[in-house]
Amino acid sequence: MNVLRYAAFTADADGGNPAGVVLDATALSAAEMAECAAEVGFSETAFVTSDGGDDLRVRYFSPRVEVPFCGHATIATAVAHARLHGTGDLTFHTRAGRIPVRTDVDATGHVVATLTSVPPRCVDLPERQRDALLSVLGWDPSELDPALPARVAYAGAWHPVLAAASRERLAGLDYDMGRLTDLMNGHGWVTVHLVWRESPEVFHARNPFPTGGVFEDPATGAAAAAFGGYLREQELVTPPARVTVFQGEDMGRPSTITVTIPPGSDEGISVTGTAVPM
Repeated sequence: MNVLRYAAFTADADGGNPAGVVLDATALSAAEMAECAAEVGFSETAFVTSDGGDDLRVRYFSPRVEVPFCGHATIATAVAHARLHGTGDLTFHTRAGRIPVRTDVDATGHVVATLTSVPPRCVDLPERQRDALLSVLGWDPSELDPALPARVAYAGAWHPVLAAASRERLAGLDYDMGRLTDLMNGHGWVTVHLVWRESPEVFHARNPFPTGGVFEDPATGAAAAAFGGYLREQELVTPPARVTVFQGEDMGRPSTITVTIPPGSDEGISVTGTAVPM
């Protein structure tokens, strides 16, 4: 078994979100995949369990649990596949559904991948759940941006969305991993998407991921896709629209995620980024 290690959503191996990639996991059991992901220790490792040329069956494991979909590991896997087989169109078959992916080479010579999520959707975040989440994070309701209401967004995995009113509030992330893990497991949340709006097209994000065994994710493509659906539902952008999400800055692993939002309410959100070997 050859475990590749890539940093996704960056052109610098010291930035972005590290992901493990196993391009041939057909002989591995789920237990072996879980063991491998725990040994790798990154927030996710992607396992290609069936390769039909342009059709790939992929599973994603964090150090603790299997997740239905992972954006940064999808980008990393697509780039690794393109470096071996050439760029073009792929289809990832995941537990969350069918994910089209396209790879190209940009002007700087880096392979860039774009995934298109399953149709996104949003649901209410009840005040009781919101207050419980704020309590664990140590945030006060007055520190939220009232223009970006708290919701739970989905584009392959569920993420509560909380918008900070200031960059300073977003930067001050400190929480009890055990308490947040229990809260997230109780509601089926994969990560928590914390954002600050710099401008209508530029956002900064942080993503606690204690359920996966890590304090924070440096770049979260699945949450970025869900957030794109959130922005469309809340009419905070005028589709077709493109926004940039900067993540990982406060961790010392800066990441850049490009989110493209089409006009149709049932259309998937596109997430674009590059990845480089570590």
